[in-house]
Amino acid sequence: MQPDDGTLNELVKLFNRSEYKLYSDAAQAVAEIEDYGLRTAIVTTIARFRFEKAIKPIEGFFDFICTGYEAKCDKSNPKMWRKILETLDAKPEEAIVIGDDLQYDVLLPKKLGIRTLLLDRERKNEGNAIPDAVAADLKEALEIIKRYVKLTPFDQ
Repeated sequence: MQPDDGTLNELVKLFNRSEYKLYSDAAQAVAEIEDYGLRTAIVTTIARFRFEKAIKPIEGFFDFICTGYEAKCDKSNPKMWRKILETLDAKPEEAIVIGDDLQYDVLLPKKLGIRTLLLDRERKNEGNAIPDAVAADLKEALEIIKRYVKLTPFDQ
């Protein structure tokens, strides 16, 4: 199966980016989520060498970093999502995907029974009923996750 022109154009844009950078709220969010004992993963089709430098400060907070190489497919393939669930020893109903792409981070995981949270920093998809929740930033996403699973930190 050949990717469509839109997919190829988006991939070219990604490869032409000079350098990946963490969002300013990423480090605090992943550090805080660790306090709740949740297993976490980075899921991307982007080659690890492209973003490895950017994630160095937070890499240790993740249980699994799954690129297309590890999954042997891209995010449009259910196989990738199943690989993550298997690696994290989680059932679909126990997982929440936080992502910024409606098609690959919301629609496909939802078809597999995974709860989805659209990270919509620019509020372009406000009112969209497709994801289970929408957050403007990672702090808001973390608050939504805490409500979903009624979490309290381990030290309380």
